[in-house]
Amino acid sequence: MPDPLAARRAARRLREGGLRAVFALLVTSIAACACGCALGCVGALRGALRWPLRRLSPVAAARVLMQHGQRPSGVPGRIAALASVLLCVSIAAVSPVAHAVGPSANTPVQSRAPVSPPPLPRATLPGFNPPPPSNNSASGAVRMQPARMPFYVATRGSTTIYVLGTLHVGDPIDYPPDQPFRKPILAALAASPTLALELSPDDLLVSQDDVSKFGVCSRECLPRLLPDPLWHRLALRLRDNPAALDEIKKMRPWLAALLVETYDSLSAGLQTEYGTEAQLQNVYLKTRGKIVGLETLSGQMRAFTGLTLAQQREMLAQDLVQTPEENVADVRMLHRLWRVGDADAIAAWNTAKSEKLARDPRLSASIDNKILYDRNRRFAARMVAIAAPNKPVFVAIGALHLGGRKGVLALLRQRGFIVDAN
Repeated sequence: MPDPLAARRAARRLREGGLRAVFALLVTSIAACACGCALGCVGALRGALRWPLRRLSPVAAARVLMQHGQRPSGVPGRIAALASVLLCVSIAAVSPVAHAVGPSANTPVQSRAPVSPPPLPRATLPGFNPPPPSNNSASGAVRMQPARMPFYVATRGSTTIYVLGTLHVGDPIDYPPDQPFRKPILAALAASPTLALELSPDDLLVSQDDVSKFGVCSRECLPRLLPDPLWHRLALRLRDNPAALDEIKKMRPWLAALLVETYDSLSAGLQTEYGTEAQLQNVYLKTRGKIVGLETLSGQMRAFTGLTLAQQREMLAQDLVQTPEENVADVRMLHRLWRVGDADAIAAWNTAKSEKLARDPRLSASIDNKILYDRNRRFAARMVAIAAPNKPVFVAIGALHLGGRKGVLALLRQRGFIVDAN
Protein backbone atom coordinates (compact mmCIF):
# COMPACT_ATOMS: atom_id res chain seq x y z
CA MET A 1 0.00 0.00 0.00
CA PRO A 2 1.48 3.44 -0.92
CA ASP A 3 2.67 5.37 2.11
CA PRO A 4 0.38 8.42 1.54
CA LEU A 5 -2.69 6.18 1.41
CA ALA A 6 -1.60 4.33 4.51
CA ALA A 7 -1.11 7.64 6.30
CA ARG A 8 -4.57 8.90 5.33
CA ARG A 9 -6.19 5.68 6.52
CA ALA A 10 -4.28 5.82 9.78
CA ALA A 11 -5.41 9.40 10.33
CA ARG A 12 -9.02 8.47 9.64
CA ARG A 13 -8.83 5.64 12.15
CA LEU A 14 -7.44 7.97 14.75
CA ARG A 15 -10.35 10.35 14.19
CA GLU A 16 -12.81 7.48 14.46
CA GLY A 17 -11.03 5.89 17.39
CA GLY A 18 -13.77 6.67 19.88
CA LEU A 19 -16.47 5.04 17.78
CA ARG A 20 -14.37 2.04 16.92
CA ALA A 21 -13.52 1.55 20.54
CA VAL A 22 -17.16 1.33 21.39
CA PHE A 23 -17.83 -1.22 18.70
CA ALA A 24 -14.90 -3.38 19.60
CA LEU A 25 -16.23 -3.72 23.04
CA LEU A 26 -19.56 -4.49 21.59
CA VAL A 27 -18.22 -7.27 19.46
CA THR A 28 -16.33 -8.90 22.20
CA SER A 29 -19.00 -8.21 24.73
CA ILE A 30 -21.65 -8.94 22.65
CA ALA A 31 -20.24 -11.69 24.58
CA ALA A 32 -21.04 -10.18 27.83
CA CYS A 33 -22.97 -7.84 25.88
CA ALA A 34 -23.95 -10.87 24.15
CA CYS A 35 -24.55 -12.37 27.48
CA GLY A 36 -27.72 -10.57 27.77
CA CYS A 37 -26.79 -8.19 30.47
CA ALA A 38 -25.17 -4.85 30.73
CA LEU A 39 -22.13 -5.99 32.62
CA GLY A 40 -21.09 -8.40 29.99
CA CYS A 41 -20.23 -5.59 27.66
CA VAL A 42 -17.56 -4.13 29.85
CA GLY A 43 -14.97 -6.71 29.02
CA ALA A 44 -14.65 -5.76 25.44
CA LEU A 45 -13.85 -2.19 26.27
CA ARG A 46 -10.15 -2.17 26.70
CA GLY A 47 -9.27 -3.15 23.22
CA ALA A 48 -11.96 -1.09 21.63
CA LEU A 49 -10.79 2.04 23.30
CA ARG A 50 -7.35 1.45 21.87
CA TRP A 51 -8.80 0.72 18.44
CA PRO A 52 -6.54 3.03 16.37
CA LEU A 53 -3.58 0.84 17.32
CA ARG A 54 -5.08 -2.31 15.88
CA ARG A 55 -4.15 -1.76 12.29
CA LEU A 56 -0.60 -1.05 13.40
CA SER A 57 -0.14 -4.08 15.61
CA PRO A 58 -1.72 -7.56 15.59
CA VAL A 59 -1.04 -7.76 19.31
CA ALA A 60 -2.94 -4.56 19.97
CA ALA A 61 -5.70 -5.77 17.69
CA ALA A 62 -6.01 -9.03 19.56
CA ARG A 63 -6.26 -7.16 22.81
CA VAL A 64 -8.93 -4.89 21.50
CA LEU A 65 -11.75 -7.25 20.89
CA MET A 66 -14.25 -8.67 22.95
CA GLN A 67 -15.45 -11.12 23.69
CA HIS A 68 -18.60 -10.36 23.37
CA GLY A 69 -20.49 -9.18 24.62
CA GLN A 70 -23.67 -9.89 25.94
CA ARG A 71 -26.72 -7.97 25.89
CA PRO A 72 -28.16 -8.42 29.20
CA SER A 73 -30.91 -6.02 29.93
CA GLY A 74 -29.75 -2.73 31.20
CA VAL A 75 -26.25 -1.39 31.42
CA PRO A 76 -24.68 -4.06 33.60
CA GLY A 77 -26.13 -6.89 31.63
CA ARG A 78 -25.11 -5.91 28.16
CA ILE A 79 -21.70 -4.82 29.30
CA ALA A 80 -20.98 -7.92 31.18
CA ALA A 81 -22.09 -10.00 28.31
CA LEU A 82 -20.34 -8.38 25.30
CA ALA A 83 -17.53 -9.07 24.35
CA SER A 84 -18.38 -9.62 24.28
CA VAL A 85 -20.05 -6.21 23.79
CA LEU A 86 -18.94 -2.69 24.39
CA LEU A 87 -17.04 -3.00 27.57
CA CYS A 88 -17.04 -6.67 27.48
CA VAL A 89 -14.32 -7.43 25.38
CA SER A 90 -10.78 -6.96 25.28
CA ILE A 91 -8.61 -9.91 24.70
CA ALA A 92 -5.02 -10.16 25.72
CA ALA A 93 -2.45 -10.83 23.05
CA VAL A 94 -2.38 -14.48 22.15
CA SER A 95 0.96 -16.22 22.14
CA PRO A 96 1.86 -17.58 18.69
CA VAL A 97 2.40 -20.89 20.43
CA ALA A 98 -1.25 -21.05 21.36
CA HIS A 99 -2.26 -21.06 17.70
CA ALA A 100 0.09 -23.83 16.64
CA VAL A 101 -1.61 -26.82 15.05
CA GLY A 102 -0.05 -30.05 13.91
CA PRO A 103 -0.01 -33.83 14.28
CA SER A 104 0.40 -33.45 18.02
CA ALA A 105 -2.43 -30.96 18.36
CA ASN A 106 -4.34 -33.20 20.74
CA THR A 107 -1.43 -34.18 22.95
CA PRO A 108 -1.83 -32.65 26.41
CA VAL A 109 1.22 -30.69 27.46
CA GLN A 110 1.98 -29.33 30.90
CA SER A 111 1.04 -25.67 30.79
CA ARG A 112 3.65 -23.13 31.73
CA ALA A 113 3.41 -20.90 34.74
CA PRO A 114 0.88 -18.13 34.12
CA VAL A 115 2.32 -14.85 33.00
CA SER A 116 0.85 -11.63 34.26
CA PRO A 117 -0.12 -9.30 31.41
CA PRO A 118 2.03 -6.21 31.01
CA PRO A 119 0.30 -3.06 32.21
CA LEU A 120 -1.48 -1.18 29.45
CA PRO A 121 -2.30 2.49 29.21
CA ARG A 122 -5.65 3.21 30.77
CA ALA A 123 -8.38 3.25 28.12
CA THR A 124 -10.02 6.58 27.55
CA LEU A 125 -13.20 7.83 25.93
CA PRO A 126 -14.08 11.42 25.07
CA GLY A 127 -14.58 13.39 28.26
CA PHE A 128 -14.18 10.33 30.49
CA ASN A 129 -11.84 10.31 33.47
CA PRO A 130 -11.68 6.74 34.80
CA PRO A 131 -11.25 6.10 38.51
CA PRO A 132 -7.77 5.00 39.58
CA PRO A 133 -7.16 1.24 39.49
CA SER A 134 -7.97 -0.54 42.71
CA ASN A 135 -5.11 -1.47 44.98
CA ASN A 136 -6.62 -4.54 46.59
CA SER A 137 -3.41 -6.47 46.73
CA ALA A 138 -2.68 -8.80 49.61
CA SER A 139 0.52 -8.34 51.58
CA GLY A 140 2.64 -10.24 54.05
CA ALA A 141 1.81 -13.91 54.58
CA VAL A 142 -1.77 -13.57 53.34
CA ARG A 143 -2.39 -15.76 50.30
CA MET A 144 -5.01 -14.51 47.87
CA GLN A 145 -7.47 -17.01 46.46
CA PRO A 146 -8.66 -16.77 42.85
CA ALA A 147 -12.29 -15.94 42.16
CA ARG A 148 -14.46 -19.03 42.15
CA MET A 149 -16.28 -17.99 38.94
CA PRO A 150 -18.90 -20.27 37.29
CA PHE A 151 -17.26 -23.51 36.15
CA TYR A 152 -19.08 -26.65 35.00
CA VAL A 153 -18.22 -30.05 33.56
CA ALA A 154 -20.59 -31.49 30.94
CA THR A 155 -20.19 -35.18 30.06
CA ARG A 156 -21.94 -37.53 27.66
CA GLY A 157 -20.25 -40.91 27.48
CA SER A 158 -16.57 -40.25 26.78
CA THR A 159 -17.21 -36.69 25.51
CA THR A 160 -16.35 -33.88 27.91
CA ILE A 161 -16.99 -30.15 27.62
CA TYR A 162 -15.61 -27.83 30.30
CA VAL A 163 -17.65 -24.61 30.54
CA LEU A 164 -16.33 -21.47 32.24
CA GLY A 165 -18.45 -18.36 32.69
CA THR A 166 -16.34 -15.29 32.02
CA LEU A 167 -16.46 -11.63 32.87
CA HIS A 168 -14.81 -9.32 30.38
CA VAL A 169 -13.56 -6.95 33.04
CA GLY A 170 -12.24 -7.64 36.50
CA ASP A 171 -10.07 -6.71 39.44
CA PRO A 172 -6.44 -7.77 40.05
CA ILE A 173 -7.56 -9.69 43.13
CA ASP A 174 -9.63 -11.98 40.90
CA TYR A 175 -6.46 -13.55 39.45
CA PRO A 176 -3.60 -13.89 41.98
CA PRO A 177 -0.26 -14.02 40.08
CA ASP A 178 0.81 -17.31 41.67
CA GLN A 179 -2.50 -19.05 40.85
CA PRO A 180 -4.89 -17.06 38.64
CA PHE A 181 -7.53 -19.83 38.51
CA ARG A 182 -8.74 -22.59 40.82
CA LYS A 183 -6.96 -25.93 40.46
CA PRO A 184 -9.90 -27.72 38.77
CA ILE A 185 -9.97 -25.00 36.09
CA LEU A 186 -6.22 -25.19 35.52
CA ALA A 187 -6.38 -28.99 35.29
CA ALA A 188 -9.20 -28.79 32.73
CA LEU A 189 -7.20 -26.32 30.63
CA ALA A 190 -4.18 -28.61 30.69
CA ALA A 191 -6.30 -31.59 29.57
CA SER A 192 -8.05 -29.77 26.71
CA PRO A 193 -6.48 -29.65 23.22
CA THR A 194 -8.99 -26.96 22.20
CA LEU A 195 -9.96 -23.66 23.84
CA ALA A 196 -13.22 -22.23 22.46
CA LEU A 197 -14.07 -18.56 22.98
CA GLU A 198 -17.03 -16.58 21.72
CA LEU A 199 -14.89 -15.25 18.86
CA SER A 200 -11.64 -16.62 17.51
CA PRO A 201 -8.55 -14.39 17.78
CA ASP A 202 -8.48 -14.19 13.97
CA ASP A 203 -12.01 -12.79 13.85
CA LEU A 204 -11.06 -10.18 16.39
CA LEU A 205 -8.52 -8.79 13.95
CA VAL A 206 -10.78 -8.14 10.99
CA SER A 207 -13.59 -5.93 12.28
CA GLN A 208 -11.88 -2.58 11.86
CA ASP A 209 -14.30 -1.02 9.37
CA ASP A 210 -17.52 -2.51 10.71
CA VAL A 211 -18.31 0.25 13.19
CA SER A 212 -18.49 2.89 10.52
CA LYS A 213 -20.34 0.58 8.16
CA PHE A 214 -23.07 -0.60 10.51
CA GLY A 215 -23.22 1.76 13.48
CA VAL A 216 -22.25 5.23 12.27
CA CYS A 217 -24.15 7.59 9.96
CA SER A 218 -22.48 9.91 7.45
CA ARG A 219 -24.08 12.86 9.25
CA GLU A 220 -25.90 13.48 12.52
CA CYS A 221 -28.76 10.99 12.66
CA LEU A 222 -29.44 9.99 16.26
CA PRO A 223 -31.59 13.03 17.18
CA ARG A 224 -34.00 12.27 14.33
CA LEU A 225 -34.04 8.51 15.00
CA LEU A 226 -35.20 8.99 18.59
CA PRO A 227 -38.44 10.39 19.99
CA ASP A 228 -37.83 13.89 21.34
CA PRO A 229 -38.24 12.90 25.03
CA LEU A 230 -35.66 10.10 24.67
CA TRP A 231 -33.16 12.32 22.86
CA HIS A 232 -33.52 15.07 25.47
CA ARG A 233 -33.00 12.52 28.24
CA LEU A 234 -29.82 11.29 26.56
CA ALA A 235 -28.55 14.84 26.03
CA LEU A 236 -29.20 15.58 29.69
CA ARG A 237 -27.25 12.49 30.73
CA LEU A 238 -24.24 13.63 28.69
CA ARG A 239 -24.56 17.35 29.44
CA ASP A 240 -21.23 17.38 31.31
CA ASN A 241 -19.49 15.44 28.54
CA PRO A 242 -19.86 17.53 25.36
CA ALA A 243 -17.22 15.48 23.50
CA ALA A 244 -19.26 12.30 23.97
CA LEU A 245 -22.50 14.05 23.08
CA ASP A 246 -20.93 15.32 19.87
CA GLU A 247 -19.76 11.83 18.86
CA ILE A 248 -22.97 10.07 19.78
CA LYS A 249 -25.07 12.23 17.42
CA LYS A 250 -23.74 10.25 14.44
CA MET A 251 -24.42 6.84 15.97
CA ARG A 252 -27.36 4.57 15.42
CA PRO A 253 -29.36 3.93 18.60
CA TRP A 254 -27.93 0.45 19.30
CA LEU A 255 -24.36 1.78 19.22
CA ALA A 256 -25.33 4.83 21.28
CA ALA A 257 -26.77 2.50 23.92
CA LEU A 258 -23.48 0.65 24.10
CA LEU A 259 -21.54 3.89 24.49
CA VAL A 260 -23.72 4.98 27.40
CA GLU A 261 -23.14 1.59 29.02
CA THR A 262 -19.43 1.92 28.46
CA TYR A 263 -19.15 5.17 30.38
CA ASP A 264 -21.14 3.88 33.33
CA SER A 265 -19.34 0.54 33.41
CA LEU A 266 -15.85 2.02 33.31
CA SER A 267 -16.80 4.11 36.30
CA ALA A 268 -17.12 0.93 38.37
CA GLY A 269 -13.32 0.77 38.52
CA LEU A 270 -12.94 -2.68 36.93
CA GLN A 271 -10.24 -3.19 34.33
CA THR A 272 -10.41 -4.91 30.97
CA GLU A 273 -6.88 -6.32 31.29
CA TYR A 274 -8.28 -8.45 34.09
CA GLY A 275 -11.07 -9.87 31.98
CA THR A 276 -11.28 -13.66 32.08
CA GLU A 277 -10.46 -14.22 28.40
CA ALA A 278 -7.22 -12.27 28.67
CA GLN A 279 -6.17 -14.19 31.76
CA LEU A 280 -7.11 -17.55 30.25
CA GLN A 281 -4.94 -16.98 27.23
CA ASN A 282 -2.00 -16.09 29.46
CA VAL A 283 -2.32 -19.55 30.97
CA TYR A 284 -3.17 -21.44 27.78
CA LEU A 285 0.41 -21.60 26.50
CA LYS A 286 0.45 -25.23 25.48
CA THR A 287 2.72 -26.01 22.54
CA ARG A 288 -0.06 -27.61 20.51
CA GLY A 289 -3.24 -26.09 21.83
CA LYS A 290 -5.63 -24.34 19.46
CA ILE A 291 -8.14 -21.55 19.99
CA VAL A 292 -11.40 -21.45 18.04
CA GLY A 293 -14.55 -19.32 18.00
CA LEU A 294 -18.08 -20.44 18.76
CA GLU A 295 -19.53 -17.86 16.41
CA THR A 296 -18.36 -15.67 13.57
CA LEU A 297 -17.85 -11.94 13.73
CA SER A 298 -20.65 -11.35 11.23
CA GLY A 299 -22.99 -13.55 13.22
CA GLN A 300 -22.25 -11.71 16.40
CA MET A 301 -22.72 -8.34 14.78
CA ARG A 302 -26.09 -9.32 13.34
CA ALA A 303 -27.38 -9.64 16.88
CA PHE A 304 -27.21 -5.85 17.06
CA THR A 305 -27.43 -4.63 13.49
CA GLY A 306 -30.54 -6.75 12.96
CA LEU A 307 -32.50 -4.98 15.69
CA THR A 308 -35.49 -2.95 14.54
CA LEU A 309 -35.57 0.77 15.27
CA ALA A 310 -38.14 0.14 18.01
CA GLN A 311 -35.86 -2.44 19.62
CA GLN A 312 -32.87 -0.09 19.44
CA ARG A 313 -34.86 2.67 21.08
CA GLU A 314 -35.90 0.30 23.85
CA MET A 315 -32.25 -0.64 24.41
CA LEU A 316 -31.22 2.97 24.81
CA ALA A 317 -34.23 3.84 26.96
CA GLN A 318 -33.35 1.04 29.38
CA ASP A 319 -29.85 2.42 29.80
CA LEU A 320 -31.27 5.77 30.88
CA VAL A 321 -33.78 4.46 33.45
CA GLN A 322 -31.29 4.54 36.31
CA THR A 323 -28.71 7.08 37.35
CA PRO A 324 -25.06 6.43 36.43
CA GLU A 325 -24.43 5.65 40.10
CA GLU A 326 -27.13 2.99 40.09
CA ASN A 327 -25.69 1.47 36.93
CA VAL A 328 -22.24 1.36 38.52
CA ALA A 329 -23.73 -0.42 41.53
CA ASP A 330 -25.23 -3.03 39.19
CA VAL A 331 -21.87 -3.62 37.52
CA ARG A 332 -20.26 -4.21 40.90
CA MET A 333 -23.07 -6.54 41.94
CA LEU A 334 -22.59 -8.64 38.82
CA HIS A 335 -18.89 -8.82 39.59
CA ARG A 336 -19.62 -10.06 43.11
CA LEU A 337 -22.05 -12.71 41.84
CA TRP A 338 -19.50 -13.86 39.27
CA ARG A 339 -16.85 -14.24 41.96
CA VAL A 340 -19.21 -16.54 43.90
CA GLY A 341 -19.59 -18.70 40.79
CA ASP A 342 -23.30 -19.66 40.63
CA ALA A 343 -24.55 -19.36 37.04
CA ASP A 344 -28.22 -19.75 37.99
CA ALA A 345 -27.96 -16.99 40.60
CA ILE A 346 -26.44 -14.70 37.94
CA ALA A 347 -29.24 -15.55 35.51
CA ALA A 348 -31.92 -14.88 38.15
CA TRP A 349 -30.37 -11.52 38.98
CA ASN A 350 -30.22 -10.57 35.31
CA THR A 351 -33.85 -11.58 34.72
CA ALA A 352 -35.01 -9.44 37.63
CA LYS A 353 -32.90 -6.57 36.34
CA SER A 354 -34.35 -6.90 32.86
CA GLU A 355 -37.91 -6.82 34.16
CA LYS A 356 -37.15 -3.73 36.24
CA LEU A 357 -35.62 -1.74 33.40
CA ALA A 358 -37.97 -2.76 30.58
CA ARG A 359 -40.01 0.13 29.20
CA ASP A 360 -41.90 -2.17 26.83
CA PRO A 361 -41.86 -5.78 28.11
CA ARG A 362 -42.62 -7.21 24.68
CA LEU A 363 -39.80 -5.34 22.99
CA SER A 364 -37.43 -6.07 25.85
CA ALA A 365 -38.10 -9.80 25.58
CA SER A 366 -37.50 -9.72 21.82
CA ILE A 367 -34.15 -7.99 22.34
CA ASP A 368 -33.05 -10.56 24.90
CA ASN A 369 -34.07 -13.34 22.54
CA LYS A 370 -31.98 -11.95 19.69
CA ILE A 371 -28.91 -10.87 21.64
CA LEU A 372 -28.83 -13.56 24.30
CA TYR A 373 -30.98 -16.65 23.75
CA ASP A 374 -30.50 -17.10 20.00
CA ARG A 375 -26.78 -16.92 20.57
CA ASN A 376 -27.02 -19.42 23.42
CA ARG A 377 -28.54 -21.93 21.01
CA ARG A 378 -25.76 -21.34 18.49
CA PHE A 379 -23.13 -21.66 21.21
CA ALA A 380 -24.50 -24.99 22.42
CA ALA A 381 -24.74 -26.41 18.89
CA ARG A 382 -21.18 -25.36 18.10
CA MET A 383 -19.84 -26.75 21.38
CA VAL A 384 -21.35 -30.15 20.67
CA ALA A 385 -20.09 -30.07 17.08
CA ILE A 386 -16.44 -29.52 18.03
CA ALA A 387 -16.44 -31.92 20.98
CA ALA A 388 -15.22 -35.46 20.38
CA PRO A 389 -14.78 -38.61 22.49
CA ASN A 390 -11.63 -38.48 24.63
CA LYS A 391 -10.76 -34.99 23.35
CA PRO A 392 -12.07 -32.49 25.91
CA VAL A 393 -13.00 -28.98 24.84
CA PHE A 394 -12.61 -26.03 27.19
CA VAL A 395 -15.28 -23.38 26.51
CA ALA A 396 -15.13 -19.86 27.94
CA ILE A 397 -18.14 -17.60 27.31
CA GLY A 398 -19.85 -14.73 29.10
CA ALA A 399 -21.28 -15.80 32.46
CA LEU A 400 -24.73 -14.48 31.54
CA HIS A 401 -25.00 -17.10 28.83
CA LEU A 402 -24.79 -20.06 31.22
CA GLY A 403 -27.65 -20.22 33.71
CA GLY A 404 -31.43 -20.22 33.57
CA ARG A 405 -34.00 -22.13 31.53
CA LYS A 406 -32.61 -20.89 28.22
CA GLY A 407 -28.95 -20.91 29.22
CA VAL A 408 -26.18 -22.96 27.66
CA LEU A 409 -26.06 -25.40 30.59
CA ALA A 410 -29.77 -26.22 30.20
CA LEU A 411 -29.32 -26.63 26.45
CA LEU A 412 -26.48 -29.09 26.99
CA ARG A 413 -28.65 -31.10 29.37
CA GLN A 414 -31.33 -31.22 26.67
CA ARG A 415 -28.72 -32.77 24.37
CA GLY A 416 -28.05 -35.60 26.81
CA PHE A 417 -25.11 -34.18 28.76
CA ILE A 418 -24.75 -34.52 32.50
CA VAL A 419 -23.73 -31.09 33.79
CA ASP A 420 -22.16 -30.62 37.23
CA ALA A 421 -20.71 -27.60 38.97
CA ASN A 422 -17.03 -27.98 39.77
